[in-house]
Amino acid sequence: MKGNEAIAEAAIRAGCKFYAGYPITPQTELPEYLARNLEKADGVFIQAESEISAINMIYGAAGAGTRAMTSSSSPGISLKQEGISYIVGSELPCVIVNVMRVGPGLGGIHPSQSDYFQATKGGGHGDYRLVVLTPNSVQEMYDFTFSAFDIADTYRNPVMLLADGILGQMMESVNLHTPERKVFNKDWATTGTDNEREHNIINSLYIKTDESEQLNLRLQAKYKKIQQDEQRCEIINPDADIMLVAFGITSRIAKQAIEEATSAGLSVGLLRPQTVWPFPSYAFKKIAKAYLTIELNSGQMIEDVKLEVNGRAPVSFLGKMGGAVLSVDEILNKIKKIAGGIDHAG
Repeated sequence: MKGNEAIAEAAIRAGCKFYAGYPITPQTELPEYLARNLEKADGVFIQAESEISAINMIYGAAGAGTRAMTSSSSPGISLKQEGISYIVGSELPCVIVNVMRVGPGLGGIHPSQSDYFQATKGGGHGDYRLVVLTPNSVQEMYDFTFSAFDIADTYRNPVMLLADGILGQMMESVNLHTPERKVFNKDWATTGTDNEREHNIINSLYIKTDESEQLNLRLQAKYKKIQQDEQRCEIINPDADIMLVAFGITSRIAKQAIEEATSAGLSVGLLRPQTVWPFPSYAFKKIAKAYLTIELNSGQMIEDVKLEVNGRAPVSFLGKMGGAVLSVDEILNKIKKIAGGIDHAG
């Protein structure tokens, strides 16, 4: 399957009953797949008239207790930001997929990782966070979709699947397993009262300052809990002298570079965040001699890496912008330069 199709199939099996979105390359196969198959699973598919309409439809469906999802690519996600902030402020669960393309502006349809800041630092207004999962294979596109829905329902917070255009378009074999469905109590949802209870009200508007502060304190306590319980990271060669830090498609190229570097007698490992928020702080408790972040952008995740390393080791960057992908040789050459500096320092 294509990565986009794998997410769509997983969403159906995870119990997604409502999808609203708008076509944009390189994620269009995802809504196309759901247009063909979601109704067969007793779900509702809507191609909205715009990304803004789509995210507000998700707001409504999530408020009614339905597992809901939307997807887009970079500029389309930008259009959804106000709605995402409203959903967070209303404490509603949903899944948002961003299959990144190059920017800024309309950019192009080539792959990128330049939406890291937008995803992890909050693209909309207010003090809020999204849980952000970063798959690096079509299998993980499938698997992480189940996790995304469960995490969203656990914390009543949107979860973003952040992938690049290559992962959305590439085809790999997928094990279409279906995890056991968790049951979540949604007694907060606007499902109708049958005159048996008080009305549930879904809202993010708080006129009184004390009420607004209580909401924000509650959100921050939630984020602290998420930081404690939801950090995810793959670690290869944890005792290596040089640790590469990469997510998504670049982490797969980095793995090949590690194999070649090891064959050349270099000590190289990999920290691959599977969540970029919460960022996997635990992976930096043991400090390597040097770090190299590898990204398809101008250097965004490197800021979080530097915060975790906190000056205890040098942190370098290797990146590419415009839609081209880094090669194994480019990564290997950078590793050798860093290794030479370590050797020179004794």
